[in-house]
Amino acid sequence: MDLETLLSFDWGLMAPEFIILIATVILTLLDLFLPKKVDRKLLGWLGFASVLLAIAALTGLLDNPLGSILHDTFRLDAFAKAFKLLLLVGSALVLLLAIDYESKEGLTEYRGEFYYLFLTGLLGAMIMSSSGDLITLFVGLETLSISSYILAGLRKKNLKSNESAMKYVINGSISTAITLFGMSYLYGITGSTNLKEMSDMLMSISDSQHIYLLGLAFFMVFVGLSFKLASVPFHMWAPDVYEGAATPVTAFLSVVSKIAGFVILIRVMVSIFASVPMEDGTTPMLFALQDFIGFLAAVTMILGNVVALRQRNIKRMFAYSSIAHAGYLLVAFTAMSYVMFDSIWFYMLAYVFMNLGAFAIIQLVTMKTGSEDISEFAGLYRRSPILAVTMGVFILSLAGIPGTAGFIGKLNIFLGALMVNPSHYVLASIMIGATVISYFYYFGILSQVFFRPTATGEETKVKVPVGTTVVIILCAAATILFGVMPQLAFDFLQTNFEQFIDFMG
Repeated sequence: MDLETLLSFDWGLMAPEFIILIATVILTLLDLFLPKKVDRKLLGWLGFASVLLAIAALTGLLDNPLGSILHDTFRLDAFAKAFKLLLLVGSALVLLLAIDYESKEGLTEYRGEFYYLFLTGLLGAMIMSSSGDLITLFVGLETLSISSYILAGLRKKNLKSNESAMKYVINGSISTAITLFGMSYLYGITGSTNLKEMSDMLMSISDSQHIYLLGLAFFMVFVGLSFKLASVPFHMWAPDVYEGAATPVTAFLSVVSKIAGFVILIRVMVSIFASVPMEDGTTPMLFALQDFIGFLAAVTMILGNVVALRQRNIKRMFAYSSIAHAGYLLVAFTAMSYVMFDSIWFYMLAYVFMNLGAFAIIQLVTMKTGSEDISEFAGLYRRSPILAVTMGVFILSLAGIPGTAGFIGKLNIFLGALMVNPSHYVLASIMIGATVISYFYYFGILSQVFFRPTATGEETKVKVPVGTTVVIILCAAATILFGVMPQLAFDFLQTNFEQFIDFMG
């Protein structure tokens, strides 16, 4: 490719990615050359400013029509814009938590590394959102994954952190190998790695042996990506990693990494396997295998919520809660209703605010007490009524109580499972049952916060840093706002997703 061809591309489509890339390079050099005595929180604020600048750049591209560069390997369609916005907003909130994070075994020594590794992982997730080719998808996936492995083990002197990072690397490597093996079948059958070209070729496939190989490819790709989603039975790494990693890293994995996992799942599965006809010539493979996906969704919801009942460590509890939420999202993916994209996007939007808000308060309490046991939340209402009330808002939203964004998210998914033909009555019923189970451990947290006295009897006030205060206020306001006025979010998507559906054919 010559210089003239390179200059002919509309590089403005990649403005948010370039901003994050340049910021990552600058933070790396600053961390390398700045004296050790300089507080690395400065790098955090620079990273936060770069994310805000990327949000501004993305906002300026929202009205742009669908565009692509680099021979359709990078696409800026409505799907990419919508999910990049979630990734950037979630990342900005996590950075504010990381700047305020202090712990005996925290990120003091490696705080600089945290910020540029964090931005590197964010860049990989953004590339995945705009990928129109298996190669760029895989590059984005590995950029995110490798950064996540290092972040999980950043506390070198913490044994739990070391153990969790090792488990994460092993499980992540296996999932990557399985995913890549499945992608190799897709390339072998179509002779292309471009998603659009592959979709066009697979629409006319009729050879039964090719369909059989595509079935194998489907299972391998789905299994590999299920590790990234932490869905059952590929969830084994999540509880240990959530517990062993520093709280900002846990927040990053629970939000940004999970959004990226569903981004690549939708990109690959809908663009490719919705085009593969089964032997009857009419049913797409993705629809023919709905029962398989639905079974995994049901097991994920049940196991995530049931095992969470027995957890005393608050971060492990939220790990199993995160597994259950992945199951709820898989219900929407199973149903494949015409509101699937809207439902998944809105649920992710709600999840960003309610989960990060809860993690902000978890970080405050665990930093003050030095323990992650749920009993440390006892008496929080007496120590800080505002923190207790906002924690109540986040927990109620995670539980799906009316008046919160979490309720609207679950309701959309539930209705989506019933509006298709045939309706998924069993899956919708399991979703209701799993949600009821979650009330026991969610309300157990509220019981500690509002009704239990502190173990020591001390009622010292909890000091809240500025960054964490901003996160809590924004998350609580958004959780209530989107619970009362969800149409604000859906209006944003009203016309955008039509482009994405056209792209998928």
